[in-house]
Amino acid sequence: MNIHEYQAKAVLKEFGVPVSRGVAVMNVNEAEAAAKELGGPLWVVKSQIHAGGRGKGKFKEAAAGEKGGVRLAKSVDEVKLFVEQMLGNTLVTIQTGDAGKQVNRLYIEDGSDIEKEFYLSALVDRATSRVSFVVSTEGGMDIEEVAHSTPEKIVSFSVDPATGIMPHHGRTVAKVLGLTGDIAKQAGVLVGQLYTAFVAKDMEMLEINPLIITKQGQLKCLDAKVSFDSNALYRHPEIVALRDESEEDAKEIEASKFDLAYIALDGTIGCMVNGAGLAMATMDIIKLYGEFPANFLDVGGGATKEKVTAAFKIITADPNVKGILVNIFGGIMKCDVIAEGVLAAVKEVGLQVPLVVRLEGTNVELGKKIIAGSGLNVISADDLDDAAQKIVKAVKEAA
Repeated sequence: MNIHEYQAKAVLKEFGVPVSRGVAVMNVNEAEAAAKELGGPLWVVKSQIHAGGRGKGKFKEAAAGEKGGVRLAKSVDEVKLFVEQMLGNTLVTIQTGDAGKQVNRLYIEDGSDIEKEFYLSALVDRATSRVSFVVSTEGGMDIEEVAHSTPEKIVSFSVDPATGIMPHHGRTVAKVLGLTGDIAKQAGVLVGQLYTAFVAKDMEMLEINPLIITKQGQLKCLDAKVSFDSNALYRHPEIVALRDESEEDAKEIEASKFDLAYIALDGTIGCMVNGAGLAMATMDIIKLYGEFPANFLDVGGGATKEKVTAAFKIITADPNVKGILVNIFGGIMKCDVIAEGVLAAVKEVGLQVPLVVRLEGTNVELGKKIIAGSGLNVISADDLDDAAQKIVKAVKEAA
């Protein structure tokens, strides 16, 4: 689960992390009041969307101006102007794709006198089962480009969960960033605060870009991007309350209500599979035969008829779907349950696109019999390769 920058900073502030003062706003009147409360003389007006690259992004609408999604204002009137231009318009960044994201809220923040910019992040390194830090002197830039062009400028290290954060971790960060004296001490304290917040809130990723030194000699987190482990959200109702559903795909929101692992993609063939590995293999083989998956969907090992019906309805709600492939290997999951769920969904929402069903495993013969006796136009497949070829062929013929 992702949250907005202003929410991330509020969470980090609970752990003592140094951030600028700011106020989230949703209209011009709130923006004017926020600007007056902060006092100036410089304000930063930031678009709040779940995507990076906001400063370099561009709005689709000409009325939004040409200055991107993060702007420096030198008066209250300029704050109001920027808010009027940005709010409700669509911002396109390198991470949003061409569709962009509509800006529904903004963050008005105190301006900072920046001396230097750095990059600092923490994430779960699944290879070592530890929290790892990534540090670079190249703050404010696309870290992917830095990694590609000058990888020597990026240093990473992991934290042993048995000891937690230690003084030498702070010294490592200070050394990488070339910090000495009081600023180096601040870096040590900051690394400890970030690690504590990361573990306490079950974060998956915490990115500070840029981490700055002000001209007053203070280390400060000028931006913050945080995502949380969705499997641990039951422990954090205060984090769940921060969820902004307007930033999420409606189909993904609906899927979460039924505990379905669903991710919307840009292809034309909807997939319903049990098991993440099999789902990935299904997506790969669809691409191998010349089409692209419209989604990743894992219904899980113990899905009910109702859950399968819900999954099918979510797939058919996507207007880009031109064909559907159901690929089930019945272990815990029973093929007859899948068959009944699919047929129930087809009868409820109709079937406007080709449907290929491949079943294997527990109660497979019963499942195939249910589908064969349904009278519906469902194409049966013997194995995954056969299923992929059939759905790709059906989609191309229907185009």
